Amino acid sequence: MTRTHFAPPGPLGFGGAPLGNMFDVVSDETAEAALVAAWETGVRHFDTAPHYGNGLSEHRFGNVLRRYPREEFTLSTKVGRVLRADPSVTANGPFVSTLPFRGDYDYTYDGTMRSIEDSYQRLGLAQIDVVYIHDLAADHHGPAWEELFDVAMNGAAKALIRLRDEGVIKGWGMGVNLTEPCERALERSDPDVFLLAGRYSLLNQPALARLFPMCAERGVHVVVGGPYNSGLLAGGKTFEYQEAPPEMIAKRDRLAAVCARFGVDLRSAALQFCTAHPVVAAIIPGAKHPDKVRDNARLMTAEIPDMLWQELRAEGLIPPEASVLEARI
Repeated sequence: MTRTHFAPPGPLGFGGAPLGNMFDVVSDETAEAALVAAWETGVRHFDTAPHYGNGLSEHRFGNVLRRYPREEFTLSTKVGRVLRADPSVTANGPFVSTLPFRGDYDYTYDGTMRSIEDSYQRLGLAQIDVVYIHDLAADHHGPAWEELFDVAMNGAAKALIRLRDEGVIKGWGMGVNLTEPCERALERSDPDVFLLAGRYSLLNQPALARLFPMCAERGVHVVVGGPYNSGLLAGGKTFEYQEAPPEMIAKRDRLAAVCARFGVDLRSAALQFCTAHPVVAAIIPGAKHPDKVRDNARLMTAEIPDMLWQELRAEGLIPPEASVLEARI
């Protein structure tokens, strides 16, 4: 019998990277308003990480979420970096005007336990529901990721399994931008849920062929990050946090043209496509402003005719085996 692992509530969650000042500075007031708007639109799953602004996102999440009943929402954060005070730090990759800490990679057992304790302090909350092993993939570590994966399986994974089995957390998994670490975790350990960014979207679906069937067989869930592919599907110019290549812009434009023929907002199709697959528990688009949060909630409930999905399949824009939502009429 397939074990059913813990799944965060969905379909719409809130991704915390933008509130770590990703690309642009977000004021404390705007960050608070965005989180409050998420709550008011019914979001009950919130995801953050130490890496997002070197602790800034976690601080902001805690400042708002502490005002709500703890049993009414699910919170996830990540391990894999330990933050250490460093007054010289003012930025961190895409995160600008960060807190004065540097993140040192650490996938060991002890590093994982310290990271979680530090997250409790930054959040000001005594319960974290899901913990992901963060960025343990080739896009961050190159070929060395495989050796680090061994470290994590003997360190971080064992720590998280212990915490899950003791009831301290409800689940754990990988929080990555590539499918391979998730597949390998399923082969070597007992994860509950993955946070996978940019690998199942209206633009590309590399998770569909192997990872999603493996998850279905094991009763493991997926939270989809980056449903807009870092902005390209929402009217932006970036794909996977870089300038979008011409072929992806062309595909986006073809998707948009089909949506326009049916009077559907491309953003609605992008969000609702991600939620349709049975292994997907939730999606977590990031938003810096409360208006964008409310937009996402509206887009998630917009009617999409079945004929739109049929047309996208007919034009080869989505795979024939991809799940879609049936119109609610």
